[in-house]
Amino acid sequence: MDDQNKNLILATVLSFLVILLWFTLFPPPETAVDPNAPVAAQTEGASTPTVPTLATDAPATQPAAAQTEQPVAEIAPRVEIDTPRLTGSISLRGGRIDDLLLDDYKVSLDEDAPNVRLLAPVGSGDLNADRPYYVVQGWLPVDAPDMAVPDPRTLWSVESGDKLTPASPVTLVWDNGQGLIFRRVISVDENYMFTITQTVENRGDVTVSLAPYNIVARHGIPDSQRIYVLHEGVVGHADGKLTEIKYDKIPDLDVDPREGGPTEKITVNEEGWIGFTDKYWMTTLIPEPGQPFTAVVKYVPTADIYQTEARQPPMQIAAGETARTSMRIFAGAKEWEVIKAYQDNLGIAGFEDSIDWGWFFFLTKPIFRLLHWLHATIGNMGWAIIALTFIIKALLFPLARKSYVSMAKMKELQPEMEKLKEAAGDDRQKLQQGIMELYRKHKVNPASGCLPILLQIPIFFSLYKVIYVTIELYHAPWIGWIKDLSAPDPSSILNLFGLLPWGTPEPGSILFIFSLGILPILLGISMWLQQKLNPAPTDPAQQMIFAWMPWVFMFMLGGFASGLVLYWITNNVITFIQQYAIMTMHGKRPDLFGNIRSGRSRGKPASK
Repeated sequence: MDDQNKNLILATVLSFLVILLWFTLFPPPETAVDPNAPVAAQTEGASTPTVPTLATDAPATQPAAAQTEQPVAEIAPRVEIDTPRLTGSISLRGGRIDDLLLDDYKVSLDEDAPNVRLLAPVGSGDLNADRPYYVVQGWLPVDAPDMAVPDPRTLWSVESGDKLTPASPVTLVWDNGQGLIFRRVISVDENYMFTITQTVENRGDVTVSLAPYNIVARHGIPDSQRIYVLHEGVVGHADGKLTEIKYDKIPDLDVDPREGGPTEKITVNEEGWIGFTDKYWMTTLIPEPGQPFTAVVKYVPTADIYQTEARQPPMQIAAGETARTSMRIFAGAKEWEVIKAYQDNLGIAGFEDSIDWGWFFFLTKPIFRLLHWLHATIGNMGWAIIALTFIIKALLFPLARKSYVSMAKMKELQPEMEKLKEAAGDDRQKLQQGIMELYRKHKVNPASGCLPILLQIPIFFSLYKVIYVTIELYHAPWIGWIKDLSAPDPSSILNLFGLLPWGTPEPGSILFIFSLGILPILLGISMWLQQKLNPAPTDPAQQMIFAWMPWVFMFMLGGFASGLVLYWITNNVITFIQQYAIMTMHGKRPDLFGNIRSGRSRGKPASK
């Protein structure tokens, strides 16, 4: 592989990173939200009942998931949620889970920073709350449209339990006055899994047919920097197939007039789940394994409300009998260890894939598991990243050795290549022919130097996904000033790394790219030193491109996560040491400082 091809590979990588940086600094504009806008309800035929959308103008017999005219949070009693990892409350208006804080996670590293809020009620008035985001359940009458059934506006009563904890479930009850007693038992475990068991006791004289439904609804979408390498939106699993729909793609679904807006329905025969995922958090409906249901994705354009639903088949409840249905709800942080345990212990197929592993999932998953083990062993994520880099470099060393030996031979031929360049003048074809003949004569294969580069590309992007997506690096410290490996280096050359009394540009600002921290500068230096071990291109234009590349990457990667920059610095240092040692062992010890001096003078006209 000649210098032009190597340059093409590096230019391709550079272009891809430019796209990543652009979408990081300039994400798509957010949608304006009016959470108080009304929504019209829609119904289908009796045989296939449709869950109406969140409305205030629906008939009394039809469910509606939000009372926007009279905020639910202000008028309904609540049941407290208190677990080792969650705090919040359940509104008795609809029995909805709509107030949930994650006790183990703060919104920032500030000492007085509030906990991350996952679910937020309508009309809460809480400045810490995001846009309304909640889980509701209800029933639809199949054959008797006039039958009163509990919906998101129903005011439930507490039958037992005054606080929801892992040791004490809460039972809600509602009597429709027509012979049906509805109960809802809500329990929660030590982590993030709720279980809601609903029963219907038929004390009447006739058989009734009811269809249970469950909804995760959010008014608008959260404010965040959504980039194309990260999936945020609908995530689900249906009979072995993963479903992912980004937030901005949901309004583009086919419009179903009976549903009142863009809708997609997925029939699940044996196992599945459906919900919303963000970068680190997720809320998901999980029917019992083996329970068929219809997974529904819906958007209500008149109110900017996004819904995912799990609609279960109608249930025939004879007089004197009691019917039962159960639904699990995951609402919490996407911690791999917790999610994997739910997948293995509760039989939730494919739940691990709710984490966005990316295109190179076959590399991302094992890399993450190795990093996770190293972190558990070492106790510090930064040192775990460094240890992971050593392991990856050791695995690639056999290929790297061939590459370094080839580079050593090419560097030995550098004087002869300079002579060929002088002899060829402006005849580029003659120069290339001479170089190839020189390679054949000395049995040098320049392509052997490109294979490690090609292998590094998927490994780099896999590690990028691990560091950017997985919550295990969220607010994970390393040393000194690096308090969050998932965030850019907070130090800045613009204030001399804290010596000057002013702050630095915020991420997203156009000036942020010039706010170089210590790690990005070390990255540029490490790339520059590594470059000095390699033979310089013969073409002046290529020489200029290669000379600027370390500093271009330094600015480009300055806004990337510190953990990723730390990996790249470690990788460059190890590569430098390996290459220097191998070239020395083969009698081709590089004149590093001589290369630096020649690099400064390269391009100057020769003295006569």
